[in-house]
Amino acid sequence: MYLPKAFEEHDPERLRHFIRSYPLGTLVTTTTSGLEANHIPLLVAPTAGAAATLHGHIARANPLWRDVAPNAHTLVIFHGPDGFISPSWYPSKLENARVVPTWNYAVVHAHGLLRFIDDSTWVRAHVEALTHEHEANRDAPWAVTDAPAEFVDKMVSAVVGVEISITRWYGKWKVSQNRSAADRVGVVEGLEREASASSVAMAALVKETLSED
Repeated sequence: MYLPKAFEEHDPERLRHFIRSYPLGTLVTTTTSGLEANHIPLLVAPTAGAAATLHGHIARANPLWRDVAPNAHTLVIFHGPDGFISPSWYPSKLENARVVPTWNYAVVHAHGLLRFIDDSTWVRAHVEALTHEHEANRDAPWAVTDAPAEFVDKMVSAVVGVEISITRWYGKWKVSQNRSAADRVGVVEGLEREASASSVAMAALVKETLSED
């Protein structure tokens, strides 16, 4: 990924928070048939510092777990908010018409070693952790134990665990850092007027750059 200095992000805690906020990862692997991409929700295992591990699962019927060599190198891409940025939002446009549109986005790339875990105890624990992660803040959170035990056992047997030991991870926050503070304020106002979930989320990221100046 092309990563200009102004847009790079390496803080492990910020990368963890991003993955928790946008957990659907694009898992890119090399198989016997060539490049493959699978889209699966992933959890960052509870560790501290730069080292990290991702946990997930795929359907047993998915041939991926049989086609990839053990400890194969893989890439996972996590996509955050993105959106078109209009030059009409820049106050500088009134002074100089030499401005063009662009596209803002935030992503995290995680490179690592991939292994599949065909172990019902591991898979059950992972499914419970994944469920808790996304149900905990609901008024009436659902738990795996709410379903009949035999049904859960059947569902668990139909999936295979995924573990990725991250060897390198980094983010790209392309959020108007290369514009003046006044132009960034204009971007925030323009995005907030659009009022979509993605535009509001992007506006918040651009706002963060203003507080860092």
